[in-house]
Amino acid sequence: MIFSSFSFLREHIHLPLCRSRIQSPRRLGTFLLALILLPLSYVLGAFAATVIPAVPASADGNWGLSFQQEGKPPVANATADELKQYNAWYADLSGEKVIYLTFDAGYENGNTPSILDTLKKHQVPAAFFVVGNYLETSPDLVKRMVSEGHIVANHTYHHPDMSKISDRESFAKELSSLEALYTEITGETMRKYYRPPQGKYSKVNLQMAKDLGYQTFFWSLAYVDWYQDQQPTKEEAFKKLLGRIHPGAIVLLHSTSSTNAAILDELLTKWEEMSYRFGTLDELVQKAAATQ
Repeated sequence: MIFSSFSFLREHIHLPLCRSRIQSPRRLGTFLLALILLPLSYVLGAFAATVIPAVPASADGNWGLSFQQEGKPPVANATADELKQYNAWYADLSGEKVIYLTFDAGYENGNTPSILDTLKKHQVPAAFFVVGNYLETSPDLVKRMVSEGHIVANHTYHHPDMSKISDRESFAKELSSLEALYTEITGETMRKYYRPPQGKYSKVNLQMAKDLGYQTFFWSLAYVDWYQDQQPTKEEAFKKLLGRIHPGAIVLLHSTSSTNAAILDELLTKWEEMSYRFGTLDELVQKAAATQ
């Protein structure tokens, strides 16, 4: 701060920095003024830096959450109002005790059949955000998801960092290629529901998704369940998924998690005992449309 102020004064007040003599009363006055302003600008700058914290850019970056009160929605790094201008959502903030259960499905490792069995047992609808590899290798499971009333949604074809894609054509291709393969497999049109891989996004991305007719879905509850060789214990999973559940939660789980497959029956039962019901993303979109 002090150096930028010094340079500014030098440029605009013409301080005689390299001269040993003050050549006129006018220059003397200018020099004295600079000596006063320079430390003042430093003090003000330091004050601003310490007292007024920087506010991170919203609706841009990596999706993140801060859980501050049990049973309440977390604080996200973009507000619901900021997101809704892009038809993007991370929770249902109506206060209703409803859970929107979603799974990210990057590949199949044998856990999805058990997950589908449990969802069917509890008559719970879910949304599966799939990538191209999943459609290519597990078409029968995708057909089962559809036949049992679940939503199959777009997690892009190649699972790239979409925040680094700035041209509309490349962005659209990641989504349309997956749509085309889904239609080829199921004979149906894929809903225009999109989740950015790894939660990485930008305002430009969100606007492009909206322009393409997509609703973008982040989440308000997730936990580290994707490392195959470091699966959480049942106790660790319940601590996060029960302790942080809240009305209107969009829950993100990974279908590759053996822990999720093992605990899902008991987890759904516990959520039901807490008086939660399960909604669909279609319902969330309809609610949002009714309030706009």
